[in-house]
Amino acid sequence: MGLDDRKLEVLRAIVEDYVATQEPVGSKALVERHALGVSPATVRNDMAVLEEEGFIRQPHTSAGRVPTDRGYRLFVDRLSRVKPLSPAERRAIERFLVGAVDLDDVVHRAVRLLAQLTRQVAVVQYPSLTRSSVRHLELVPVSTTRLLLVMITDTGRVEQRVVELPGPVEPDEITELRRTLNATLVGVKLVDTPPLVQGLVERAEPQGKATMSTLVSVLLETLVERHEERLALAGTSNLARMGPLDLTTGALRPILEALEEEVILLKLFDEVKSGAARVRIGDENEVVDLRATSVVSTGYGPGATVVGGMGIVGPTRMDYPGTIATVRAVARYVGEMLGH
Repeated sequence: MGLDDRKLEVLRAIVEDYVATQEPVGSKALVERHALGVSPATVRNDMAVLEEEGFIRQPHTSAGRVPTDRGYRLFVDRLSRVKPLSPAERRAIERFLVGAVDLDDVVHRAVRLLAQLTRQVAVVQYPSLTRSSVRHLELVPVSTTRLLLVMITDTGRVEQRVVELPGPVEPDEITELRRTLNATLVGVKLVDTPPLVQGLVERAEPQGKATMSTLVSVLLETLVERHEERLALAGTSNLARMGPLDLTTGALRPILEALEEEVILLKLFDEVKSGAARVRIGDENEVVDLRATSVVSTGYGPGATVVGGMGIVGPTRMDYPGTIATVRAVARYVGEMLGH
């Protein structure tokens, strides 16, 4: 790119000042606020090169410049310094999450916490059924011909369905059905269960085939084949903080509409990895309606296993080092909770 260390330092200073002040940055302000070791005239020359290369732009006739998407990308990839959370911030995250009583509570606490800490729109994907294994299957009698089938996954998701049986079933039969289901399916990934579930009917005793067939049908249709993906969203009102330089005219409405579409939001978590943050800036977003924003996302789960994704959507003018650190930290804590 032909940029020497000084020009890179000028770009870093422009990004940091613009994020902090929300105002276009001029050469005089850069010299006053940063130890660049050169005159305003030299900084102006450096800024002219950065503008010519497409890393900054002049939003109007003032002398100030603002970063472009390309400038933010270079900042994130090469110039941003690691910004670890303070011990107080880590304790605050841990305290906020540690009181959660179930998976729903964990997810909703996590998404609220992300929105509060980053002051952006936060999205958390529930642990995906496609990445989950069966931890336990429970059969709860509702009447002599009706059961409640409850599946608990290793990621804490609980799915339940009512099963209408073809005839009355005795308590000892329910006990045996429960034992058989758990012996066959516990520890198995849901995506690997269909052939095992089908085999349950073939191995069933003649007198229990009809009941097992009904159970298997419910398992396949509602718990295995229909992979419902769920999301939690918080902090949409933070979009109101986006300034006039963050948005082109009429850009806010498409962003809000995109945030209402689950299919679009799930795309934010394509190819996420545990422990690593993915940053998509402006036009890098596949979703056209989100190209006025940046998306910081990561995967979470117990250990190195990724069971879901979480992240934030906000203006391209954001504190990238702080946001990346926060998203990764919350993901790590949620993963540890799922592991326990």
